[in-house]
Amino acid sequence: MRATSLGHAGILIESGNSRILCDPWFVPAFFGSWFVFPRNDQLDIELVAKIESPTHLYISHIHGDHFDEAFLANHVTREATVLLPDFPSRELEQRLSSLGFTKFVKTENGKEIAIDSETKIAIHVETSITDGPGGDSALVVSDKTARLVNQNDCRTGNLDALRSHGPIDLHWLQYSGAIWYPMVYEQDPTTKLNLARAKVESQFARAIKYVESLDARAVVPSAGPPCFLDEDLFHLNMITGNETSIFPDQTKFLERLSALGRKNDILAIPGTAIDISAKKITVSSPNNIDISDIFANKENYLRQYQADWSAWLGAEKAKWSSASSNAQSDLLGAIQAWFEPLLDLAPALRAGIGANCLIRTRELQILIDFKNGKVTKFSDQSFGFRFDIPHELLKTVVDQRAVDWSNSFFLSCRFTAWRSGEFNEYLYNFFKSLSVERMTRAEHEATERLSFNKDLSDEIEIGDYVMQRKCPHRQADLSVFGEINGNTLTCSLHGWRFDLTDGHCLNAENRPLQVRKKTK
Repeated sequence: MRATSLGHAGILIESGNSRILCDPWFVPAFFGSWFVFPRNDQLDIELVAKIESPTHLYISHIHGDHFDEAFLANHVTREATVLLPDFPSRELEQRLSSLGFTKFVKTENGKEIAIDSETKIAIHVETSITDGPGGDSALVVSDKTARLVNQNDCRTGNLDALRSHGPIDLHWLQYSGAIWYPMVYEQDPTTKLNLARAKVESQFARAIKYVESLDARAVVPSAGPPCFLDEDLFHLNMITGNETSIFPDQTKFLERLSALGRKNDILAIPGTAIDISAKKITVSSPNNIDISDIFANKENYLRQYQADWSAWLGAEKAKWSSASSNAQSDLLGAIQAWFEPLLDLAPALRAGIGANCLIRTRELQILIDFKNGKVTKFSDQSFGFRFDIPHELLKTVVDQRAVDWSNSFFLSCRFTAWRSGEFNEYLYNFFKSLSVERMTRAEHEATERLSFNKDLSDEIEIGDYVMQRKCPHRQADLSVFGEINGNTLTCSLHGWRFDLTDGHCLNAENRPLQVRKKTK
């Protein structure tokens, strides 16, 4: 088996008679904010030919840094068979069909199937709205020589399922940030820096838990970080380590793994080929590239990358101005007509949000009144959340009828935000679900979540405490993901924290943990 890095979460897996193209991302995503790091626009011509002619295509989920519709439309053969995850909706299939793909294999969650005489695959899915309205997934590829787990950024809670296929040789895994928090929030610089550092540690802790649990022969840090070449966002790149950023690069995670005694893990850049056999793992780096120089002189590397893409980025920004001038003039009316029928579908989700949301541009202030299910012009009403968004980008998102603002806009980091309390996942689940199909699922999930902690009989012991086994946030097994530090329990799967003195959640309201001290 051979696995070749294509950058970020992109992998070309060659096994038996199959060539599986995974998450190819080449066109910058999220309003030109995210670029592949290290760059993948200079790949060897023979590798490019293989990328364009796979036998199979696997898209782990719908986010723009995994599902690059522009690249797929122009570069990938329609003869490829699409390996579809067992998602609850057909959105991914429909969007690939609209690009001209016609051959689909609909897999069953976790079930292994043969795709040629030597190669088997299994796709494991996570289907919470938090994982993305279409879901997220991890791919397992097995043949007579090796087994590869492409976990990318899928936060699977069922590690036994991934291990069930047998010993793992190569584990591709996200370790870096993929969100806008805390960088866009209005906080003093010291607080924000400390929050960013805590987020990095949380990301590393989760990834290390996966590494230790799956115990692969070698780990390949992947699915991040992006880099930011727009000068307005360049400060989000982590270069010295002192930036307020959640985007450490591969070398930092590999240093952490090395400190744990792991010696065989792999630094891969676009074009790195990894050959796996029962006896050895061989790494071949791209010719004429000094990999160490990329990371040792990172700012110079990024500045050259920036210069090479400046014309493209300028043209991309010009599209926003054009879209703004041509978009619907009545922006408030457009959002009212779009959002209010969806608000009617989601009383439980609205209750979970529990406060109004103000959206401000330089020209308009719009209030989403979640209590009453209305969108109105802001006139000094109370609110618990606020987003300040460039007017031309808000108009573009509305004009495009983007059903997932997390994917289409928030990940761009081209906004600022404020909130009165802790993180509220119901608010972001609303903005991820701006279609009837998505909102119906989001409302069903909110109804189920708001009736949490029905069965607390299954208890475990961690340190000096007895507690419920399942995390109140997403039901992760705390015997696997629970970590105690002083009087705080952290669930490393998603970084949620609980005060062990009384069980209250430190991330959000109304998510208590049942916990008590062990009797002596």
